[in-house]
Amino acid sequence: MAPRRLAAIMFIDLVGYTALAQDNEEGALAVLDRLARVVRPLFRSFHGREVKVVGDAFLVDFDSALDATRCALEIQRTIAEGGVRPAGGAPVQLRIGIHLGDIVERGGDIYGDAVNLASRVHGLAEPGGICLTQQVYDQVRNKLGVPARRLPPATLKNVRQPVTVYALASTSGPEEVAPPVARGSGGRHLAVLPLASISPDPHDEYFADGLTEELISVLSHVQDLSVIARTSVMPYKAAPKSIREVGSELGVDTVLEGSVRKAGNRIRITLQLLDVASQSHLWASSYNRELDDVFQVQTDIAERTAESLRLQFTADPGSGSARRPTADLAAYDLYLRGLVAARQQYSEPHRVNQGPDSYLEAARYFEQATQRDPAFAEAFAAWANLYVSVAADVVSMAEVMPRARELAARAVELDPESSQAHATLGNIAFQFDQDWALAEEEFRRAIALNPSNVQAYRFFGLMLVALQRFEEAIDQLRRAARLDPGGHLQGSIAMAELYSGNTEVAVRLMEELRDTSADPGRHRAMAGLFYFAAGRTAEAAREADRPFDASDEDERFDHAILTALLGRPEEGRAVLAEADRGGFRTYVSPTHRAILAAALGQTSQALDLLERAYREGDKVLWIYYPGVFFDPLRQDPRWTALLRSYHLPTGPSPRAEAGRPRSKARAKGLRPAHGRRRSK
Repeated sequence: MAPRRLAAIMFIDLVGYTALAQDNEEGALAVLDRLARVVRPLFRSFHGREVKVVGDAFLVDFDSALDATRCALEIQRTIAEGGVRPAGGAPVQLRIGIHLGDIVERGGDIYGDAVNLASRVHGLAEPGGICLTQQVYDQVRNKLGVPARRLPPATLKNVRQPVTVYALASTSGPEEVAPPVARGSGGRHLAVLPLASISPDPHDEYFADGLTEELISVLSHVQDLSVIARTSVMPYKAAPKSIREVGSELGVDTVLEGSVRKAGNRIRITLQLLDVASQSHLWASSYNRELDDVFQVQTDIAERTAESLRLQFTADPGSGSARRPTADLAAYDLYLRGLVAARQQYSEPHRVNQGPDSYLEAARYFEQATQRDPAFAEAFAAWANLYVSVAADVVSMAEVMPRARELAARAVELDPESSQAHATLGNIAFQFDQDWALAEEEFRRAIALNPSNVQAYRFFGLMLVALQRFEEAIDQLRRAARLDPGGHLQGSIAMAELYSGNTEVAVRLMEELRDTSADPGRHRAMAGLFYFAAGRTAEAAREADRPFDASDEDERFDHAILTALLGRPEEGRAVLAEADRGGFRTYVSPTHRAILAAALGQTSQALDLLERAYREGDKVLWIYYPGVFFDPLRQDPRWTALLRSYHLPTGPSPRAEAGRPRSKARAKGLRPAHGRRRSK
């Protein structure tokens, strides 16, 4: 007998399709095709799986009733905007029904009473409406900010007992529903909050920060536990919040918090593991140890966490996660200092106040650590990753990538189970060598070794975008976003949606990023560029007219591109001339200058710069080549030769094939999310 599982079943029906088909069958099929193009990305965004299309109806299943309901709300909002309509007719309307129950999956289809009930419930919804059964409503009440109205008990065909159903106000309400980021593999979700430093010497604060990162790494070896990345938890150091708020904002159900006191060669670590829902302690402990016992403390914490959550700590004594990474405590101290310095460098690389050579401090710490212990694999891996993170953003690729390759290879030689080293080798193969097969092999190896490796998911996803494998790409990027919800990965997802032709979804994601960011100025120009790509020039101009930080070189660069596209070339010409003469304090790749040249309509100069970038080893065209600003170059043999050199697809882009208007103005286009920097 096939196993049963609990699922939220969504049934979507197109109102009036039969009459439309009788009147104009070809037009009706075109409407259905257009509807499919609109709703399918939303299924994916909310982790739904399209099971089948039955006539004009879609059957979709979700693991979460909340995801299913949020998806339904977003679908109805999108349809209400009038994006799907027959020729000369009014926008279409949908009825949506959702039920939660057991299903059986067989041969790619699903069966069971839950499926039958969902297919009946949708008929109770008004056109443009959503109906939920009691089972679904119990899971989502007080979580949506959308009014719900209980309907009279309904008797449905082939259903013995009356069914309690709730109708949602789908197209209006106080909450703007946003797609959640991808969940983990079904296990628990943990945030390790920054350990508070209570050491007598304030200069020891680096130790608490470095140990926080080490705990995140060790805990990632607990099977089925997804651990939030450091970039998303560190803001709570400066702005602490309640455990309930942390759980809600990061989407976690457990939180580890505590303090560390370092005095000489002794440490005291106090920790507590908390359940977010109940606020109860799952365990709490204090460790008073010599510094050389810190590795055993980390392993003990992971084991106790796994035991409390009824999970398995997958590390064995021979694995890289449980063994002592170094016997030299001074080397370990230098390594922790390097981790903290590195994070300060590339947590916000778009800012210039750190100086163009600020990464060298972290490099010196890692170098000193490996000099003290030449077998310190983690230090070699972190050093290699540092160089990859600054390549083409802070320094040229040719300057650091060969050294990064040597360091990562040394790390793998010392520890074949190093997830970070494999991810770094994947990044080098991807960004510097364009060896797609090797890169994919390394990324998959890194993820298998550490399912919480955000960078592996992120850059694997970006590589898949470059190869136009968009569904796989968005899946990987959403996995990264689930682990790093504060890392602005939504910008990368928006870029992937844009390049795949889903312009409306892309714009909506970028708008949300702009509106929810703690630094909205960073995203305003990008939102303007997305508007421009969508043909919404008035909104693009509105973003261009907003004040921006001219002292931030990236904001200034992005603003120059936007104004150039809008027919205001003066600023763009000045910025490009300044970059050409080396007037920027930070490194500007020839590829980034080519983007601005293309926006200004200087196509020959843009091609010259792109060819120069390739010759010099600054190979970042992979992330930009689908952008619409390169459209005027696509028929040039030099452009085709460049793509072949990169081993990139040379055919028409899905964005162009999606039927977007291609006016002369829009032929100049868009840069990807995160501005001139790739924000590694």
